Amino acid sequence: MSSTPPALIARYGTDAAPAEAALTPLIEQLLAHRSVRAYLPDPVSDAQLTAIAAAAQSAASSSNLNVWSVVAVREAGTRARLAELAGNQAHVRDAPLQLVWLADLARLRRVAEELERPSAGLDYTEMFLTGVIDATLAAQNAAAAAESLGLGTVYIGGMRNHPEAVAALLDLPPEVFAVFGMCVGTPDPTHPAEVKPRPPQSVVVHHERYSQNVQDAGIEAYNQTMARFYDEQRMNVRGTWAVHSAKRIAGPESLSGRDRLIDALHALGFKLK
Repeated sequence: MSSTPPALIARYGTDAAPAEAALTPLIEQLLAHRSVRAYLPDPVSDAQLTAIAAAAQSAASSSNLNVWSVVAVREAGTRARLAELAGNQAHVRDAPLQLVWLADLARLRRVAEELERPSAGLDYTEMFLTGVIDATLAAQNAAAAAESLGLGTVYIGGMRNHPEAVAALLDLPPEVFAVFGMCVGTPDPTHPAEVKPRPPQSVVVHHERYSQNVQDAGIEAYNQTMARFYDEQRMNVRGTWAVHSAKRIAGPESLSGRDRLIDALHALGFKLK
């Protein structure tokens, strides 16, 4: 009988799971993360949303600039329109709460204007990247907090399919960009989500120096692990993880409209010097 903790086996698959790790209740919760795409209609309460937002604001923020915001969308019509813009994903429409995470440079631009101070630093790609990073750190804290409350989540990269339309729908001012959405709600127990295996640590964890060659054996093992997962979950995925991933990066036609992202960002007021 294996002595490897079940949470590690679920996260990596039997063949790739580390034999041991310094686990805590928090780490066990993080290991159990899964993407939930089926929700009950039960609303997310104001108290739950407040706690989730507080957790998000507790994430690191570069120089405490706080160049992110989030729009909490509960109204059914708005969720339905966001679902359309995100590739007709039903769970965006059905989840009782959609959190749209924003890289937000507009707030600092306004702060500087009110102080009659220059703000040309906001024109540089570094500040846009800072907004994206800060929004992502905040969102991951929010996801962990939501799961600790018994809620489920799934990230929605499809918010980047039509950036201008999302901005118009949510009344975003110039220099505010929807990085991704996040469905939040009570998971539907009749459609349980499973933990999706991740690559062995040999693929992503490098010691002292980066190495590509050392990843090859781990990637091959991961191909086999994911093939079993696809089969067990009856997922309509042909080929290995490597083939599936290669299809997603084949060219602009595989990017779901995001090949024009730089043009969209310029249209939304980002100079990106």
